[in-house]
Amino acid sequence: MVRTVAGAVVAAMVLGGCAGLRESRVNPFNWFGRAEPVAVATDATEAANPLIPRRRASIFRCDEPVVYAGQPVMRIEDLAVERRPGGAIVRATGVAERLGPWAVRLVPVADLPEAGVLSFELRARLQPAPVGTELARTLTAAVDLSDQQLAGVTQIRVVGATNALAVRR
Repeated sequence: MVRTVAGAVVAAMVLGGCAGLRESRVNPFNWFGRAEPVAVATDATEAANPLIPRRRASIFRCDEPVVYAGQPVMRIEDLAVERRPGGAIVRATGVAERLGPWAVRLVPVADLPEAGVLSFELRARLQPAPVGTELARTLTAAVDLSDQQLAGVTQIRVVGATNALAVRR
């Protein structure tokens, strides 16, 4: 019992003395110092993101951009713009011609730029399939827009093959 009490008293005194060592080099928490900001060297041609690996030249990869081969959906049923902090989400629902549409996207239309109008086309890749019910052919796509992209925009329009819907701000 005497040894246990003596050990506890010695341990308490040693731990209490550690407060004086908090700024010394004996304390392992002081070995590396505090974090300081450091300048990062970036490539002048493109913004460097350390989380994205740099692409290397390869004979197995084609560096040409891939062109999206989707077709406009038959009809646009619904268009909604939902506000969020820092921008908005544009969500469009449409009906395809046949069953099985895939790779659905809202593609920006830049052919006829109008002042204050942001146009998208609801496109999907289609496969040869039966027509099916309208509910089975319904699809939805969304795109996230920042406040910078929405600056000066008064109308958002989504175009399909047979109709278009627009929302005013």
